[in-house]
Formats: sequence, structure tokens, C-alpha cells
Amino acid sequence: MDNSKPKIYTRTGDAGETGLFDGTRVSKANPRVEAYGDVDELASLIGVAGSHLETGELADMVRRLQRDLFALGSQLADPRHHIAARVEKIKLGPADVARLEAWIDDLESGLPPLRQFILGGGSQAGSLLHLSRAVCRRAERRMVALGPGAVDDVLLVYVNRLSDLLFVMARTANRSAGVPEIEW
Repeated sequence: MDNSKPKIYTRTGDAGETGLFDGTRVSKANPRVEAYGDVDELASLIGVAGSHLETGELADMVRRLQRDLFALGSQLADPRHHIAARVEKIKLGPADVARLEAWIDDLESGLPPLRQFILGGGSQAGSLLHLSRAVCRRAERRMVALGPGAVDDVLLVYVNRLSDLLFVMARTANRSAGVPEIEW
């Protein structure tokens, strides 16, 4: 029997616990696990949205966002900041927030100004990006619920800005698909 290939299952979570990066074992219902679980869901949902996009600027953004969200989830799973300090690709910082803001500004320049609230929906990609924005807001609420000092402040800023970006990406995807926005 070949045991050299690692298996996807470890059996360490069979009793409803999981390990954080610092070695602490916690319930899978732990608020920190809930927070990074929502971030994982968001990354997957953004990937689904991306599968409905043509290659180009929005598709490239989706792939970068998925990488960022993997790093964000890793930082959430590392409450004592042991790994983030050692592995640069795991650490999101102010430059990542600035990148999101630049993307928002760039995309908004090609959109008509908002006069009213708009309803989520439209093309498949646009609808999924609107849904991604809502999941992003849930992840943000879970992160905030961890309490003051439990999450690096820049991560809270990042997810707040990300929800804005996802909204603008949804509008852009719908405009590219020729689908009109429905005002509320």
C-alpha cells in the first residue's frame, strides 16, 4: 500500500472540532471558525461568478480576490499572528485596500452615476456578484462580532471595501452584458 500520497481526510475533525494555526482546538461552531468559513464561502461564490465572466479585467480581479480571501481566512485562523508574520502571502495590508479602492474608482468611471438604490440581479455574473456582496457583508459582521482587537483592523477595512467593489463589479458585469439596472 502506498502511503506517500497525503490524504484529504485527517479524521481530526470527526468530533466537531478543528485546529487553528496556533494549535488550539476549537468547536467548528466557534465564532472565529464561522468568520473564516464565511470568507471561504465568499471566495467560492466569487469563483462561481467568475466562471460566468469573459476573460478580461473583471475575471482577473476575481482570481486576485480569491487569493486575497484565502490569505484573509488564514489570518482569521491565526489568532496569535504566528503564521502571518512569517509568510508574506498570508498577510493583507493597506496596499491591498488601496488596490481595491483603485479598482472601484476605475470601474465606477465607466458607469452612470447612481440616482437610486438598485436591485441585485441581472446577468448571471452580475447576479452572482451581487450575491457575493451580501455574503461579504455577512463575513464582515462575523468578523466584527469577534470583538475589539480580535481581528487586525486592516482586515475589517478590506472586507468593507470589498463589498463596495463587488457591487461595482456587479454593475459593470451587467452593463457589459447589456442588462439594465432595476432601480428601487
